[in-house]
Amino acid sequence: MTDSIVAGRPTAATHAPSRLRSYARLGKLDVYDYYLGIFLALATALFPLDTFTARKALVLALFLVGEIAVLMAMVALDDVTGFRDGSDLANYGPDNPLRSKARKPLVAGALTVPQALRFAWTCAVAGALLWTAAAALAPHRPLWPLVAAGALFVVSLQYSYGLKISYHGFQEAFLVALGAVLVIVPYGLLTGEFAGFLMVQAVLFGFGPLMFGVYSNTNDVEGDRAVGRPTVAALVSERGNAVFIGVLSAAEFLIGALASATGTAPWWFVLLMLPVTALRTRQYLTGFVRGDIMTARRTGFTVHRLSVALMTAADILVGWGATR
Repeated sequence: MTDSIVAGRPTAATHAPSRLRSYARLGKLDVYDYYLGIFLALATALFPLDTFTARKALVLALFLVGEIAVLMAMVALDDVTGFRDGSDLANYGPDNPLRSKARKPLVAGALTVPQALRFAWTCAVAGALLWTAAAALAPHRPLWPLVAAGALFVVSLQYSYGLKISYHGFQEAFLVALGAVLVIVPYGLLTGEFAGFLMVQAVLFGFGPLMFGVYSNTNDVEGDRAVGRPTVAALVSERGNAVFIGVLSAAEFLIGALASATGTAPWWFVLLMLPVTALRTRQYLTGFVRGDIMTARRTGFTVHRLSVALMTAADILVGWGATR
């Protein structure tokens, strides 16, 4: 301790960890839920076990690290825009005690806008290089995963910055597409195939970010309206927003049920996912019956993680059964 404090003033040794924490918060590294889709791609491509090579494992690793870099760039640019237009100052300021401004380093004064921009563009370049390396090493390179990855890269950087796509609508649709692409692209690079059951899981995975995103938007509605960010919550009445989120919650169940009914998924898939449905119902009741939106938002993370665990188990069961 005495080595890092001189005359009561912090030295560079104490600033470095603090700065690293600030960059980690800017990149939202604690929100790892976006990265869990790699388990679905792995579990689906894992069988037969004797065909899963070290090369495939390296492709997955490169894609995952690149994915982390791209999404850190996206959320950092989102923070820059939110700070500049004042929406983050409103949503994370003293008038909103439910949101900690420590999660927004620009609002907290821990980082400057130039520092945040350098971080974002460095992450973007790293992500592009890592995804290029993953594609170059992949055993298969069909056009569709390459186009999907390229489109996601471009749109992510324009989500809240540049073209500001999320300021022109489509935010909710983007969140589903984001999750889905992060599942199907690595699978396509490993197998060269498109699988219907995996696509069902990819869409359900996308519902994870969507369903904690819409609760966040519900909490942030005043700030979003003030800067003209047209989320569904900002565009409709409170009742309309509650109906919208209720429909989304039901749609998540119906996607799995329809997949089981049509044979796209195993017949038992809808039954396996019932704990997710139950917890999603609890999330809705917490948010719109009890009126505790932020607790409902946190429940969304639990729902998403449970969903990934159950879908991964389903993939392993299907893959193991197919090889016996």
